[in-house]
Amino acid sequence: MQAKFFDVHTHVQFAAFSEDADFVIRRALDAGIWLVNVGTQRDTSQKAVEIAERCQGGVYATIGLHPIHTEQSYHDEQELGIANKESGHGFSSRGEEFDYGYYKKLAGHSKVVGIGECGLDYYRLAEETKKKQEAVFLEHIRLAREVGKPLMIHCRKAFEDIISILGAHRNDLPDPRGIVHFFSGSVDDARALLDLGFSFSFGGVITFVRDYDDVLNFIPLERILLETDAPYVAPVPYRGKRNEPLYIEEVAKKLAEVKNISVNDISLETTKNALRIFTIKEKTP
Repeated sequence: MQAKFFDVHTHVQFAAFSEDADFVIRRALDAGIWLVNVGTQRDTSQKAVEIAERCQGGVYATIGLHPIHTEQSYHDEQELGIANKESGHGFSSRGEEFDYGYYKKLAGHSKVVGIGECGLDYYRLAEETKKKQEAVFLEHIRLAREVGKPLMIHCRKAFEDIISILGAHRNDLPDPRGIVHFFSGSVDDARALLDLGFSFSFGGVITFVRDYDDVLNFIPLERILLETDAPYVAPVPYRGKRNEPLYIEEVAKKLAEVKNISVNDISLETTKNALRIFTIKEKTP
């Protein structure tokens, strides 16, 4: 049995799922939903790999350092857990230095299908942080090329710079290029990234705002993928609740409505796109 839907960007390894991660994943697999848990720093990358190891199929991982974690940042309990230094419970949002050797070793795992979440995030940003984010992003690009795995890119309020960096390093990019997740750029941004070979994933936000309709219609279906970004941004009718991969079908329904095609076509095409980009050949979870 092949996947019905593929959630290419989720975080079931985060603290928000500390009590029921296995059940959440089982619910998804039973519904024909495959998924990639996306790492955001050492701890969450390692845990994504461990979860993928426990599952026979249909569950994968990416590994990397999110741009907000290149410096000390606000503490997100859904990601990091309740801070408790004495017990060690929860992850530390500590401002991590990118350890190329550590991530290269993790990247060699057979269940690791991509490098990232990496990129640029200019929200809540001090100006001096931009150079650090760019340097770490370039290290991810180097690693992705070396290990032959696609990038999982995060870009928030930084499309001009990320397009400039990717364009300047076009010859250093992996093939397949990868995915710009939770794409929030303009049609012009999408055009530039399409020209660079990237694909785009969209999640629950498209179910409750119309801001994405133009870019969804512009991007060809063969470059679109589905995501939840769980535990964040649950789609209608689950808005306000903890998101999870099971809810990916609501994103597919909205995309089908905007594209004026069937949900079955969305299922087939977006799943095929994910399997191609991640170079996944297994058929049964």
